[in-house]
Amino acid sequence: MDGKEVLRIVDAIQRDKSIDKEIVFGGIEQAILSAARRHFGDDHELSVDIDRDTGEPTVLCDGDKLGKDILGEILGRVAAQTAKQVMIQKIREAERDTVFDEYMEMQYQSVSGTVSRVEGGAVLVNLGKIEGILPRGEQIPGESFRVNDRVRAVVLDVRKAGSRVKVILSRTHPDMVRRLFELEIPEVADRIIDVRSLAREAGYRSKVAVSCIDSSIDCVGACVGMRGARIKNIVDELAGERIDIVRWNDSLQVLVPNSLQPAEVEDVILCPMLGRVIVLVRDDQLPLAIGRKGQNVRLASKLVGWDIEVMTQTELDEQLDKTVEAFSSIPGVSEELAESLVSQGFFSYYDLSVIEPDQLAELGGLTAEQCEQIVEVADRESERVEAEEEAMRIAQKNPAAAVAKESDTPESEEEKQSEPVVAEPEPAVAEPEPVVAENEAVEETAVDVNDTENAEEADETTVPDEVPVEEPVNVENSPEESTEKQE
Repeated sequence: MDGKEVLRIVDAIQRDKSIDKEIVFGGIEQAILSAARRHFGDDHELSVDIDRDTGEPTVLCDGDKLGKDILGEILGRVAAQTAKQVMIQKIREAERDTVFDEYMEMQYQSVSGTVSRVEGGAVLVNLGKIEGILPRGEQIPGESFRVNDRVRAVVLDVRKAGSRVKVILSRTHPDMVRRLFELEIPEVADRIIDVRSLAREAGYRSKVAVSCIDSSIDCVGACVGMRGARIKNIVDELAGERIDIVRWNDSLQVLVPNSLQPAEVEDVILCPMLGRVIVLVRDDQLPLAIGRKGQNVRLASKLVGWDIEVMTQTELDEQLDKTVEAFSSIPGVSEELAESLVSQGFFSYYDLSVIEPDQLAELGGLTAEQCEQIVEVADRESERVEAEEEAMRIAQKNPAAAVAKESDTPESEEEKQSEPVVAEPEPAVAEPEPVVAENEAVEETAVDVNDTENAEEADETTVPDEVPVEEPVNVENSPEESTEKQE
């Protein structure tokens, strides 16, 4: 084996595949060692070393250096094929590891490529070296792709699959919005404007809180751009997703109202023990603050990292009175303790069931046993309330089933018993028909007799009242039917 040829091969592989030379040298050494073991067997101790400067291989068998002629026999045609397969496998593994490390460093970073094909909702994107997979669940709702479309996404995950590397892409991850801000807004890319927090519901709405290290720069206006040009490019890339840009503030008293824009907030009450914020708004601002299906307050809660509960002043007063009364009914909870708990944001049995015993003891000056008893009672009451609410939800979803469960069998038996009562007058209606057909004068007599003798039946059903209407029609039609039969 020529050393110069080995060096040439190593340089070519390192240049084309971007694989470290040491890995390539190790693969060649492993290939020669495999061929030598095939030649000598497993009874001998073998070692292979390639000089990194000259490329000359050195093979030791039981401590003795083998000559070039023996080395040529070892690397014969069959052995050379085996060595080649081993070397190719090592190079592929090294190439896979290189690609894996490269894309692992790009995790949550933006990449772009072209759609190569679409399979069952998943989109395969050609990224250059490898293909990325954009699953259906990571696509923005409502968007579709065709072959050769340009796609921009973030690297969500990188996995090794045999000799290949699978790159999972995402367009719904919140970092997708962050990377688009860095691409479209130079101040964000230069870290002059910082994206402090981000909450997103892909395809519908996102909230982005930004701040600026330079007080002379309007961070919100810089992100929006002249006539909304910058934010429009981001919205178009996200298939029309609505983006709210708010100004970040370290004080929750300021940040929470900013996050609930465009609703106007009257007051913000912090409940640190539960990590909850109570926001008071006017009646006309309540739907705007909550948003469609609670979307606005949900995104604001994710943005600030606290649970936000929006209500009016009237609702808060009613909630306070109701909760104080409920907590006061628990053994061991005085009215003063109930008011203290409510002032800290504990509005339900569930809130009270998750309180730490030391916090409860600090608020009410109780012992550990009393705290455990209060928490246990609150836990039971919480389960009871949850069961009642679940039953109410089931009744609202399927009111027909709820009515069927409430109705008993006697009602159905009464309906069955009423059926023969309605059916009894039918033979009496059918009997006067032949009499009426022969003589119309008898009609009045027959009806009068029925009205006189069967007055109760005539009151219960309207069938006898319909007899005078149906019988003249039968009289007019009977001669025609008889004539047709004679013909």
